[in-house]
Formats: sequence, structure tokens, C-alpha cells
Amino acid sequence: MKVLQTVRREWLTNIPTEIMSGVLVALALIPEAIGFAIVAGVDPKVGLYASFSIACVTAIVGGRPAMISAATASTAVLMVTLVRDHGLQYLFAATVLMGVLQIAAGVLRLGLLMKFVSRSVMVGFVNALAILIFLAQLPQLTHVGWETYAMVGAGLAIIYLFPYVTRKVPSALVSIVVLTAFTIYSGIKLRTVGDMGELPSTLPFFAIPQVPLNLETLKIILPYSLAMAAVGLLESLLTATIVDDMTDTGSNKNRECVGQGIANFITGFIGGMGGCAMIGQSVINVTAGARTRFSTFVAGAFLLFLIVAMSDWVKQIPMAALTAVMIMVSISTFKWSSVTNLRSNPLSSSVVMLATVIAVVATRDLSIGVLTGVVLSGIFFAAKVARLLGISTERSEDGKQITYMVTGQVFFASSTSFVDAFDYSEVPERVRIDVSAAHFWDITAIGALDDIVLKLRRHGAQVEVIGLNEASATMVERFGTHHRPDAQPKPVH
Repeated sequence: MKVLQTVRREWLTNIPTEIMSGVLVALALIPEAIGFAIVAGVDPKVGLYASFSIACVTAIVGGRPAMISAATASTAVLMVTLVRDHGLQYLFAATVLMGVLQIAAGVLRLGLLMKFVSRSVMVGFVNALAILIFLAQLPQLTHVGWETYAMVGAGLAIIYLFPYVTRKVPSALVSIVVLTAFTIYSGIKLRTVGDMGELPSTLPFFAIPQVPLNLETLKIILPYSLAMAAVGLLESLLTATIVDDMTDTGSNKNRECVGQGIANFITGFIGGMGGCAMIGQSVINVTAGARTRFSTFVAGAFLLFLIVAMSDWVKQIPMAALTAVMIMVSISTFKWSSVTNLRSNPLSSSVVMLATVIAVVATRDLSIGVLTGVVLSGIFFAAKVARLLGISTERSEDGKQITYMVTGQVFFASSTSFVDAFDYSEVPERVRIDVSAAHFWDITAIGALDDIVLKLRRHGAQVEVIGLNEASATMVERFGTHHRPDAQPKPVH
């Protein structure tokens, strides 16, 4: 019964909307898939077959309903050298291995690493992608006639005004249909989808990559597969989190890792390139009202139908119509509130967000941008927590004992301040270190406590550490040395 409820919720809800959203996404996928295939240096059909396969498979086994996965630029750029130096068959083999690595990541529950990506990094990632989506449209807007600009403007007008007429049909889909019909019947000469590359005329078929099955082949493809797997999972998990936020629903990140892996594994055997989740197409899908797996499956299946059975019509779609859709996606993806909140947000959060945006846009590499943001977040967090460490002292009336009361977190970033807070010049007979309001997090903190105790003992003091909580006491027992009978301080010279 529970299985049937899950199937109904994830597949059979609001089917007309899901179908129209999937159709719209399929149309938007065509120029993207062709363009990314060209970036990778392969035939357009490699990108189109990949987009069909990855979308359909992740719809079934992925962890985020309504998210669109297909051939992407972030993975395409990693394939260029492999295709150039070794050929297309090695790309297929690398895609299969990429899938295996992603499945392993899901089994090892590496999706949980998303918990360490801060909101500032997420916002920076989204804003950077919005900028990249817009920049990707510039080639369609340069060295063109006024007709193209007029068509893009008309497309945007339809996209933003048609919802006032009805929201039952995605306005972006209406824009594509209207502009295509106008272009065909008016005879205006515009750049079309057919100008991007030749569309395939046959269905994909299963074929084992024609490469030697030996260690030498593994040495060639493993570095590329590792890079594609890591970047693909990073973009997919971040996109899943964004869709979670847009739809107020959750997703299974580890299942998404496995789903992406299965999709790429299968894609390598049908002549496709590796891919991952696409934030632009996912935003189109969700904005059009899609919420289930059915829309993702329709997008992949209808894409294949379009390129095989309706290629003569698809070739006539003006790129201006699709450019208008992607500009809308760029505008709706960008977190405009993040600009107005720059002054009110903490400086560290704003720096992390801006650094992520700059790194992604400058390098066109999502992994570098996100890594930059995560590292900065970690540094700022460590610095903030380290400043919370406090140490006060209390001397006995006879001056023979001093008690140090430690509060806060002791770890690698605060350990130096912890050691420096103790006075080693005038050491009384007895020293008590009260850590009941503190916590020791790592071996650096335990090492700092050892240094303090042994330094004080060298000056002749009897040192007692009191108040260790259970976790800290376990760390001291395992990694500390000051409590051991053989721990003798070095004499003071």
C-alpha cells in the first residue's frame, strides 16, 4: 500500500502539467545538448543520446523528483583532452567508469557531505550559474540582425505576459511555439536549431566500448572518470538542494548519487557522454509546475521523439526563441535578494558568496568555485569559534593555588590561544584546570593540554585537570600523555 502511495505521489500527480513541463524542457535541451557535444569535440548525437538516457534513467532511480539531468557543460569540458588524444570509444569507457564511481559514492553515503556546504556557498553557486546561463546566450545575440533582437524581445514578452491569460500552459512553451510558427510562415532568416548541428535519425543502440580491457586503458580513463564523477555529483547534489528549496520538499542525496551513477553507466553503453543535473532546465521544469518524476521522464523520452521522428520541424525552431527562455531562466535563477542583503548580512557570509560567484564565473569550473566557498566558510567558522574561547583565573587566599576556568571550544584554531593564556612565570604550588565548561575536539587540543600540564609541572607545580566531559575524557585517555605515569616533564635550565 505504501509503495502504491509513493508511485502515485511521484508519478501520477497532475499529469497534464507534468507532460507540458517535460515537453518544454525537451525543447530547451536540444540546443544545450548539441552545444555541449561540440564543446567536448564529439558528434551532436552523442550529446542528444546522453540527454535522453540520463533524463529517463534518473527519473526512475534518482533521488530528486522533477530535477532534470542530461549532458552538461561542466562535464563536457573535462572530456576534451580525452577525446582529442584517445578517441570517442575511450570517452564511452570513461563514462561507464564514471557511473561506477558515482554508484560507489552513493553506497558510501557521500551525499551527506552536502551538510557541510553553507547557505552562502549555495547562494553563490546559484548566482554564478545564473550568470553563466546568461553568458552562454551571448553568442546567439552577437553579430546578428535586428530581427533576432526583436524575436528575443517578443519571446520574453510572451513568457512574462501570458501567465496573466492562463497558467495552465507554460508560457515558455507558448513562446517557442508562437515564435517558431511566425518564423516559418513569415520567412524571416534567423539562426535555427538546425544550424547548431545535424540531428540523429536513428535510435541509440547498445554497444560495448571498443577499447582494450587492460590496465593501460584504466590508467588512461581513470583520471577523467574521477573528475567527471566528482564534478557531476557536486552539481547534481547542489541542484537537488536548490530544487528542494524551490518546492519545499526533501530529496534523498545518497539515492541521487546512485541514480546519477546508474544513468551514466547505461549512457556509456548507448553511445552517450557523461552528464549530471542541470540547474537551468530544472528551474524551467519546476517553474512550469512540475513536481514529479514523470516530467523528467517525459523530457527525456520526448527529446528522443523530437530528434528522431520530428527532426524536420525541430530544425526550424529559431534559436532566438530558446534564447528568450534561457534568459528568463537566468533572471529567475539569480537570487536578487542576495544583492540587497550584502550590507545587512555578516561580512563573512557576503565574502563567501561573492568569492564563490567570482571563482565559478572566472574559471567556468563549478567545483573550484564551490571548493573556494567551502574552504572560506570553514576558515571563517573556525576563526569565529576560536574567538569564543575564554579563560579566567582564581587564586586561593594563601596564594599557593590558582584555578584556571576554561570555557568554549578547544580545537586546532584555538589551541594556540589556549596555551598562551596560562602564566608560566609565577607558578604556585598547585594548579587546577577546570574544563567543565569546555570541550576538546581534536588531537591538536589534546596536545595543547599536554603541553600546558607538562610546562606547569616543569616549574614545580602539582597540576590537576578537572571537569572533563565524557567525550573529552575519552580523547584524553586515547591521545593524551600528561596523565600517564611515565609522562615526566623536562627540567627547566
